[in-house]
Amino acid sequence: MGCALMKAAVPVVGGGHIGFSDCDHGKAEQAAQSIGGFVYLHNTDAVSDSDFVFLAVKPQVLENVLIEITPALQSRLSTRDPVILVSMAAGWSIDKIQRTLGIAVPSSTFPEFSNLQAYRQPVIRIMPNTPALIGQGIIAITAAKEVPSERIDALQKILALAGIVDRVDETILDAVTALSGSGPAYVYLFIEALADGGVLAGLSHEKALRYAVQTVLGSAMMVKETAAHPALLKNMVASPGGTTIAGLAVLEKGALRGTIMAAVEAALKRAKELS
Repeated sequence: MGCALMKAAVPVVGGGHIGFSDCDHGKAEQAAQSIGGFVYLHNTDAVSDSDFVFLAVKPQVLENVLIEITPALQSRLSTRDPVILVSMAAGWSIDKIQRTLGIAVPSSTFPEFSNLQAYRQPVIRIMPNTPALIGQGIIAITAAKEVPSERIDALQKILALAGIVDRVDETILDAVTALSGSGPAYVYLFIEALADGGVLAGLSHEKALRYAVQTVLGSAMMVKETAAHPALLKNMVASPGGTTIAGLAVLEKGALRGTIMAAVEAALKRAKELS
């Protein structure tokens, strides 16, 4: 995901201004070559040299990374030139990240933030989803009080080519994670099932998948372009006594809507457990 977001950022900041750091040096090299970027030998080098550092790691790895880069972050804070951390780890709140780092300077160091008791490490949380790989994602963004508004605007411009960027309150970020973060997997499962239904009906695997993909894509675009409620568009397809209403009756009998809602609820519960 980090690499996908950086590819989208290239037209905005230029590949030569993007560096990668990874415990697998070969992986970092490959990512850098794909956009004309470069490689940092250590995570601390990235912190010392960057305006934004994207923490594109799994939630269970994040604590170790934060501990590793804490001294470099403290050094940047002390010189009044803080780097902005951008985390996409589910379950890690801004406050949790800042408490794990445990670093701060007096708010008087940054007069524009004199309303704060102390100036802690600036952190932005984002929640992208996998369609960002093709510039069709949706990316929720929320920022700590220590992040200047112009830095938030700059990040939004960096991310804009990866998809829709939506600024939200952090209190709903777990819900965003459960819906749009996990949601593509639910849609892929539906596409697979729809294609399997086509095979059951007599289509070849290739043709069934092609029709299923375009059906889902076209239907999503109908909702987006017409701004009509999905229920209205559904009724437009389901004529009285026809094939569609017969199929819908089976889906309702199988509690499709309730099952999908329960899946989002389960993902939300897991996101809260991680936090």
